[in-house]
Amino acid sequence: MKEHYLSTVEWLQHYPELHTLISLCVLLIGAWLANWIVKRILVRGLYRALRSTAMGQDKALADSHVVRRLANIVPALILASGIKVVPHLPSAVVTVVDNVCSAFIILTIALAIGGVLNLVNTLYQRRPNANLKPIKGYIQVVTIVIYAIATILMIATLIDRSPLILLSGLGAMAAVLMLIFQDTLLSLVASVQISSSDIVRVGDWIEMPQLNADGDVIDIALHTVKVQNWDKTITTIPTKRLISDPFKNYRGMQESGGRRIKRALYLDQTSVRFLSPEEIAHLQRFLLLGQYLSNKQSELLSWNTELAEAAQEPANTRRVTNLGTFRAYVEHYLRQHPGINQNMTQIVRQLQPTADGLPLELYCFTNTVAWVPYEGYQSDIFDHLLAILPEFGLRVFQHPSGADMRELRPALHAAE
Repeated sequence: MKEHYLSTVEWLQHYPELHTLISLCVLLIGAWLANWIVKRILVRGLYRALRSTAMGQDKALADSHVVRRLANIVPALILASGIKVVPHLPSAVVTVVDNVCSAFIILTIALAIGGVLNLVNTLYQRRPNANLKPIKGYIQVVTIVIYAIATILMIATLIDRSPLILLSGLGAMAAVLMLIFQDTLLSLVASVQISSSDIVRVGDWIEMPQLNADGDVIDIALHTVKVQNWDKTITTIPTKRLISDPFKNYRGMQESGGRRIKRALYLDQTSVRFLSPEEIAHLQRFLLLGQYLSNKQSELLSWNTELAEAAQEPANTRRVTNLGTFRAYVEHYLRQHPGINQNMTQIVRQLQPTADGLPLELYCFTNTVAWVPYEGYQSDIFDHLLAILPEFGLRVFQHPSGADMRELRPALHAAE
């Protein structure tokens, strides 16, 4: 067997081109075979062994492709080592193949490290408090640095020069690099400030009208922050804009446990008047007003008694108004409402009269921050107040509509 091999080699030496071609084929077949063995047997065997563990059952490990990328190093090493023993090859070809294989190995290692970093970020995001301190921006910075170093090493390997020579030349290109990576540097500074100051977290509801963003933050990266608006569209905001531009974060509202209601009823000012004794007796039947009207009448009686003879003129006396009574009713109604947070501010106040009527504003907080229940409570409150308003002799102000004009027409014809 040995003698046959030696005779074959001796015969091939008379045909150098054929000898080189056969050696290259053997080398390529060996590299392919090594790649097949590593990926089909060793890598699959490793994954099967890991399936019995919690790590192996995690889909994130398979999606990172770390092991498969590292497996590509084996055929590259075989090619880099084998090309040197192929006979009759020019030294330039050997150098080029060796440099290309070395550059490929560097690229493979860099991609594998990038996959590990992505895996770290994925596992970190599963933590319950991961949205408080996102690390995706830092992961991206480290990834950029690794890829930059890998690029320098690959170029140095391909041109067969020391990487220190390239690094020394980067000093002269610092200004150019600062210009090229200015967005990255600004975003990095913004990410550090956002994280250290806890300005924005994943899951926060933010509002940024100048960029048409109004919704939940779903991702915080190095360069961008993604906001899913309430209409399910996604707005991408440059990270640095969260430092330079004003925006509203509703996290404080969500953590407080109460959501504010601030809405006004516009009343017709001509319907405001004093209440007659009969109307007071009628309103005393209301459970929410019985005690209030009794205390109010006692207070006014004591005040008016001190006026003596001046009390005979109604203008000198204090009397109960329908608007004041309605405002007291609203205050008691809010204190009894199960959807109102009783530990937070409650105000029922008059605002400055306008051409659209007298605003009676409700300022209070619900005991939920969820949107749908909040709107339900708010609507129920104003439904009730609008319906019970005529009991106090008050009217809501609104501009005349077409129906009002049609009702007025017969009266105008009759007057003619």
